Amino acid sequence: MKVALNAWFADQPATGSGQYTLHLLPALRACAPDWEFVPVPPSRGAPGRLLGENLYKVAFEQREFSRAVRRLRADVAHVPYWGGPMWCAAPVVVTIHDLIPLVLPEYRGDWRVRMYMRLVAVSARRAAVVLTDSEASRRDILQHLRLDPDRVRTVYLAADEAYRPQPPDAVEAVHRRLGLPPRYVLYFGGFDVRKNLGAVFGAFARVAARVPDVALVVAGRLPPRDTPFTPDPRRLAREAGVADRTVFANWVDEADKPALYAGADALLFPSRYEGFGLPPLEAMACGTPVIASRAASLPEIVGDGGLLYDPDDTTGMAEGLLAVLTDGPTRAALAEKALAQARRFSWARTAEETLRAYEFAVGR
Repeated sequence: MKVALNAWFADQPATGSGQYTLHLLPALRACAPDWEFVPVPPSRGAPGRLLGENLYKVAFEQREFSRAVRRLRADVAHVPYWGGPMWCAAPVVVTIHDLIPLVLPEYRGDWRVRMYMRLVAVSARRAAVVLTDSEASRRDILQHLRLDPDRVRTVYLAADEAYRPQPPDAVEAVHRRLGLPPRYVLYFGGFDVRKNLGAVFGAFARVAARVPDVALVVAGRLPPRDTPFTPDPRRLAREAGVADRTVFANWVDEADKPALYAGADALLFPSRYEGFGLPPLEAMACGTPVIASRAASLPEIVGDGGLLYDPDDTTGMAEGLLAVLTDGPTRAALAEKALAQARRFSWARTAEETLRAYEFAVGR
């Protein structure tokens, strides 16, 4: 079996689709060594400069990738994000990680985004199989795209094997390099409006007065401007009265992330919508308890490896966080549950279920 894999995001590891592509390909090769998996990257040369990045992306998805599938005589074509071709010489498998532009009004963009969404919605209806990251996303896909339920499959993602409990010296070395405090609650996961940063600072503010030796660490590249779509977390920290207790770690290298998670007392993640929610899983894989929202896919991912609250329940989040910070047995029990929950997810399992989807697509 020969599989052609759209590799548009393969050189963009900072994106979710890039992470998915980079982890899935070696897992597939390990799981099916007799199969041939051929990544098809864009040329990104003269055509891209002539058309512009956005138009070239559409041209790559609709023409260049399809031509490569025909040239390779592939048995199946996999597009690991929502951007499948309208016509293709092989059965198409498309991975739709989430329906954020359809579900959340703030993300619908201008007419160009809406036109693109119409195009990829039609291409999804033409696909032999649609994969998605969670049952919550599958429900959204069935509701908004109205696809045949038999063709929409949930295939969970996983954390990289690097995310596991870390030795104290590794944690200490990363803490020194990043200038982190001895005890901290971590937020890591982006700054757009659905991430609900106000709840992070609101919950921490309730805890800060009662636990004076704990700081809040906010990791990730800060937004360049303070807008309704990307509120500046520095302003939110000032308004919550915890600016002096907040450390902004900015961009963190991939190699440092496991120690960043492992050194935290807890991860606070009150997002309103996630197609999967990788930061909570990465934290749990490192043995770090998670305080998260009971929204979208997060209950599926966190399970009983963390504490779940309504996205607006900052009082509940604060009480859960306080229990983790001040009650050793509670924290230890949650850490064990977190590790057990994280072990349910693996890239080997993701690859196995993806292979079955390929076989189903070819059989159709």
